Amino acid sequence: MNLYNRRILINRLGIGLSMLAMAFGLLALLWILFTLFSKGFAVLSWDFFTLDTPAPGNEGGGMRNAIVGSLMIIGVTTCVSTPIGILAGIYLAEYGATSKFAAATRFVVDIMLSAPSIAIGLFIYALMVETMGGFSGWAGSVALSLIAIPVVVRTTENMLKLVPPTLREAAFALGAPRWRVSLSVTLRSVKAGVVTGVLLAIARVTGETAPLLFTALNNQFFSTDMSEPMGNLPVVIFQFAMSPYDNWNSLAWGGALLIALLVLAMNIGARLMFRANDKK
Repeated sequence: MNLYNRRILINRLGIGLSMLAMAFGLLALLWILFTLFSKGFAVLSWDFFTLDTPAPGNEGGGMRNAIVGSLMIIGVTTCVSTPIGILAGIYLAEYGATSKFAAATRFVVDIMLSAPSIAIGLFIYALMVETMGGFSGWAGSVALSLIAIPVVVRTTENMLKLVPPTLREAAFALGAPRWRVSLSVTLRSVKAGVVTGVLLAIARVTGETAPLLFTALNNQFFSTDMSEPMGNLPVVIFQFAMSPYDNWNSLAWGGALLIALLVLAMNIGARLMFRANDKK
């Protein structure tokens, strides 16, 4: 066999193995989605969104308290992580090119990106839950914010580094100060990418269970008091899926489907924003 034919054979073998691996992954994904949709859609109803989680052994019930609790915790997380992450990303990209403090910040951000979520939950448990005397929705939001902030920081910094230097130089030539150039010129030119990073960060923390087990815990009853234990979808799904009650198991499938649809919608929105930004 000559060299040309051997290369053709190796190329076809590599493509075949790649296609086989892709087919195996898609098959597993489709199997998971089929199971999730078939069992989850059977539970979704008006009662699912309007009734609270049932007591052990009771029939019926819904996920209202968990849905509202998750929305409140994620909402606070977004309000905390978005400005901090964007401003930190602006500092690293625009002001921290040669700063030792910026280098240390990047190192910490990289560590937080790879830190286990359960470790962050334990940290907030020791910092807030024990000192404040109990579980709370605020503690859950802080824990999720520590997971979301590094994602926003890294995305913002990387997007700002893609801005051509000539754009900054043109703004400086007009007499604009650096802070005005950073906020009104460079950040505005990559706003689609920054928003995408925020959406991806929210999508990541939406299904996190371990941090909430140590911070917000759960609440069987409807509550909007963030200073008390608060129901949330990830913890309720975890508890209901492990329970011996059939109706709890069914509600867990419905909650899992709801989170999957929410994350899917966020990812699709992020991709559409990226596509719109690329066309510009």
